[in-house]
Amino acid sequence: MPIPEQRNPEQTRVALQDWLRAKRPEAPDLSVGTLGGPASSGFSNETIIFDATSTDADGKPVVEGLVVRVKPTGYTVFMESWFDRQWVVMSTLAAHTEVPLPPMLWFEADTSVLGAPFYVMGKMPGQAAGDQPPYMNEGWLFDATPEHQTSVAWSGIEAMAKIHTTPWRELGLGPVVEMPDRGRTGLDQQIAYYQEYYDWAKAESGRGYTTCDAVWEWLLAHRPTEARDFLCWGDARMGNQLFEDWTVTAVLDWEMVCHGDPQMDLGWWLFLDEFHTAGAGGKRLPGLPSHEALVVRWEELTGLRADHLHWFKVFAGFRFSVVMIRLITMFVKFDIAPPDTDAYENNIVVHLTAGLLGLPAPGVLAPPA
Repeated sequence: MPIPEQRNPEQTRVALQDWLRAKRPEAPDLSVGTLGGPASSGFSNETIIFDATSTDADGKPVVEGLVVRVKPTGYTVFMESWFDRQWVVMSTLAAHTEVPLPPMLWFEADTSVLGAPFYVMGKMPGQAAGDQPPYMNEGWLFDATPEHQTSVAWSGIEAMAKIHTTPWRELGLGPVVEMPDRGRTGLDQQIAYYQEYYDWAKAESGRGYTTCDAVWEWLLAHRPTEARDFLCWGDARMGNQLFEDWTVTAVLDWEMVCHGDPQMDLGWWLFLDEFHTAGAGGKRLPGLPSHEALVVRWEELTGLRADHLHWFKVFAGFRFSVVMIRLITMFVKFDIAPPDTDAYENNIVVHLTAGLLGLPAPGVLAPPA
């Protein structure tokens, strides 16, 4: 379910058309077609997808697929949007590395155009593994042969590993992703950030969280002491990659980009895989490699050891649990869920996280349909 729609589509189409004509004075006849967006995900930045059509010197039509990402201005899932950070990281990696990314075309800080800053990317070929319904249940990956499912998984892990082997400091991304006011190391900064994020989410919801509190206490008591320092994608999962011919064409959704131990990404990837498997009633696609095989491949590609992976999987579950608090609060705010819902902690994410530590799960979930 995307964020609640608040934008007038025709006004937005005209605004984008006028803006693009100013950007491309050589195409005064440029027209923007019907606006669309992702079909199965999107809880943070607004995404607008459309075709821009103009004519070339010979009078032949030229159609260009474009994607606009707009900084959130209403309800926000994350405590900080770091919108400029996303643009800088993506445009830098697109220009200087082999990380598969769309062409990063323009950043617009003027809020008079769409009511908020936005950036424009070229539309890449391919499709993502769907979130709703989960790709374990149906969709193009579900319908693929086991061999093709395997190819998709390996390509996804390889694309993620390219991020982790990026010389990000040499590219000038240190000042972009570092948060020195929150700690010395990348992990210190992430722990401090999620403490603030969790406290904020709890206060906004007006609820208490027994299970999440217990998970957080465990994380603080068992945190790794090694200070690895790599670029981390953040929301690392197949649902944020586009695939064509079973190969990644683009790595998307960099709202959670940070630096630190890349096991944050690997743990998030594996936890999200378990989340989608649970959402599909425990049925994993037959061609997807085992978690053990995925970890071995990641270690081969990065030259690193996944030596604290359990901790980072629990950290992934906790972070996702905080995101769920914000999503359920949004559902209540927009009358999608009742105010007395128990879904703040009685959801698959918290159940999976509690299971990693042998903690009792809150409530009883209904069996998947």
